[in-house]
Amino acid sequence: MAMRTTRKQNYPQWYQEVVSEADMAENSVSPGCMVMKAWGYGLWERIQRVLDEKIKETGHENYYFPMFIPLSFFQKEADHVEGFAKEMAVVTHSRLISEDGKLKPASPLEEPLIVRPTSETIIADSFARWVSSYRDLPILLNQWANVVRWEMRPRLFLRTREFLWQEGHTVHASMQEAEAETVRMLEVYRDFSENALAMPVLVGRKPEHEKFPGAIDTYCIEAMMQDGKALQAGTSHFLGQNFAKSANIKFVNQNNEQEYAYTTSWGVSTRLIGGAIMCHADDDGMVVPPHIAPYQVVIVPIIKKSEDSERIMAYIENLQKQLKTQTAFGEKIRVKVDGRDKPSQDKSWEWIRKGAPMVCEIGARDVDSAGLMVKERIYLGKPEGKKIISVADFSAQIGPRLEALQAEMFARAKARLQANIRTDITTPEAFAAYFANSNEWIEDGKTAKVAFVRGKWCGDTATEEILKSMKITIRCIPFDQSGTEGPCLLTGKPATMDVIYARSY
Repeated sequence: MAMRTTRKQNYPQWYQEVVSEADMAENSVSPGCMVMKAWGYGLWERIQRVLDEKIKETGHENYYFPMFIPLSFFQKEADHVEGFAKEMAVVTHSRLISEDGKLKPASPLEEPLIVRPTSETIIADSFARWVSSYRDLPILLNQWANVVRWEMRPRLFLRTREFLWQEGHTVHASMQEAEAETVRMLEVYRDFSENALAMPVLVGRKPEHEKFPGAIDTYCIEAMMQDGKALQAGTSHFLGQNFAKSANIKFVNQNNEQEYAYTTSWGVSTRLIGGAIMCHADDDGMVVPPHIAPYQVVIVPIIKKSEDSERIMAYIENLQKQLKTQTAFGEKIRVKVDGRDKPSQDKSWEWIRKGAPMVCEIGARDVDSAGLMVKERIYLGKPEGKKIISVADFSAQIGPRLEALQAEMFARAKARLQANIRTDITTPEAFAAYFANSNEWIEDGKTAKVAFVRGKWCGDTATEEILKSMKITIRCIPFDQSGTEGPCLLTGKPATMDVIYARSY
């Protein structure tokens, strides 16, 4: 029961079908927006819970700021407003009136309000009131919120006009402390992506032309999707004193001198769900990493005779209680019993489509033998993916087994990433020929037709036009620079900087 469209046939269409068949989300009647359904929002809740704990472990606290931001706040920061100008949604009136049976806006606002595209400007205004002395610093805060960016080419989870995210904002007394914070939070994102999402990433710094508007430096984690394209999975920005100067965030330092503070910001969004889909899903549907699965084990009763119903359900209830005493990833096992009045085969396939890590089928014979049938999603269609096991063994092994499935998912994705970073392309001619090809889906770590290239870049601003004409981007300047010299893959000029080139989402 494979998807109607396979990855090889049409990757974008396959992606949309995975989201639909897994019942994760759908397009809203509000143009460019989405309705997140229970399974999709459940993934976001898991992402939020796990990441929120990691953020709080680093000393940050959760705040909440208004979603409406005065236009004047953006006008203070020219680079920032220029970077977001085309994406802003603007509130200009406060109410509607009816004229000739038609609703029309009325009561113009004295100052237009921007619907939050990001919160640097309004949070900086609060920082300016909260900070007066070095003793007030650092301030480390985080916000879980929705944001609006007027996306013209929406795609569920990847790009929608309204989406959910987490944004961290901090203020510091020194440049060194702020820069260290920026890198520290990038590492939190790397750890989360690899250990919770099983999605390996490359880490590095963005080139000048790809920086966050108003930032001194932007750092990022970049993931490879199964079609060889890159997905920016998270960013962390060192803002220097730029926002401090525009918002007047000053403090008296230890030498009793007044100076501007240093700020940072960093964030990830529901785009991570899109990344997990394109990193792990297959031609049978979604495959969810056990760590973030809303339900790690789904039990489907197989009731062929009504007289067997009571003992089967009692048996399942007892198993559910046993499983909930076990742990995986430091948390209790999350179990769902699907007791809906639907054919059992349909229910099993529905959970396979959703990507539940384990689907257990239990009928009268299983009750008689004190066993169950378990299907492990990542091994679907393979002999090891479907087995009969005793309840006692299943309950005892469930935690380590879920963690092993998570590790296998990461290993597969890591192998695919490593196998598809080209380092043997060393001339502009070979580089252009490589990216003249179209993207092709990657299977089980095999070489892609077009994926990532790690090569030299001279840093010349004129190369931006070359990149645009080739429809590729520099994803990051990796931290692990080789220090060698070679020809820039865009100009042929001598260069020492290593960068990652790719097509991207």
